[in-house]
Amino acid sequence: MLQSMTAFGSASKTIGDLQCTVEIKSLNGKQFDVYAKIPQSLKPIDIQLRNAIKKKLKRGSIELIINLKQFGDSKPIAINQELAAFYKDKIKDLSKDLDLNADFSLDTILKLPEVVSTSHGTLSENSLQEIVDLCDEICNQVIEERKKEGAMLEKTLVNNINNIQNTVREIEPLEKERRTAKKDKLKTHLKELTSDDKFDENRLEQEIVYYIEKLDISEEQTRLSHHCEYFLELVNNDSDLIGKKLGFVCQEIGREINTMGAKANHVGIQKLVVGMKDQLEQAKEQIANVL
Repeated sequence: MLQSMTAFGSASKTIGDLQCTVEIKSLNGKQFDVYAKIPQSLKPIDIQLRNAIKKKLKRGSIELIINLKQFGDSKPIAINQELAAFYKDKIKDLSKDLDLNADFSLDTILKLPEVVSTSHGTLSENSLQEIVDLCDEICNQVIEERKKEGAMLEKTLVNNINNIQNTVREIEPLEKERRTAKKDKLKTHLKELTSDDKFDENRLEQEIVYYIEKLDISEEQTRLSHHCEYFLELVNNDSDLIGKKLGFVCQEIGREINTMGAKANHVGIQKLVVGMKDQLEQAKEQIANVL
């Protein structure tokens, strides 16, 4: 079953005297990347959290948000006095440069970034491990959501490729008509060339080769059918991380469709080619979100 890269999971848990809330959002991305917004007290397990997420989610752009809320009356905070003094000096310097009034209150300083932060002290190893385990549980939530989204993607992709396969079959009767017209045109050209007193054998050979190449699109039809069958095999495969493979197969499908359109030189076939291109583009848009 296909998995989408788009999903969301969240959970809350009481750990000691803290309420821990974890959110994980997964979006499509070519590689694996984690943006983590976590309290300073959890920095010691930053790498551990990232590794836990990578092991489960494997690919995509991942956003991890962890909030810790203190229970009870005690809500310790930390004030960065050095940073507050730095802000004050810079504001004074800026006011002199701009010739503005530098009056500002303590309230203004305290609202500046990272001057005041909540301090949870040092968490025990057991508490940190509980947070890692909670993160791991949420990853399982995300995977289930990915599967649900992937099931819808799978239906859309299978429909797109089936439509391309059906169109290839529609081309077959038109191809017979096109071949007959090409052969008649070739015979006419041959009569004109052989009846000419200045008959050029090399020119004749060039004309024949040209028309033979323009006449035959059977190889493209066969390869296109094989690529579509392989695509459906991959979709039905239970293995993970097939999004890139599906993208590569789509490139091959597109190459055969484009060649058929260029060689056919037949209004009816070219209309069907346009329809196949439309189905392929829809599939490519969906594949960008496949794990």
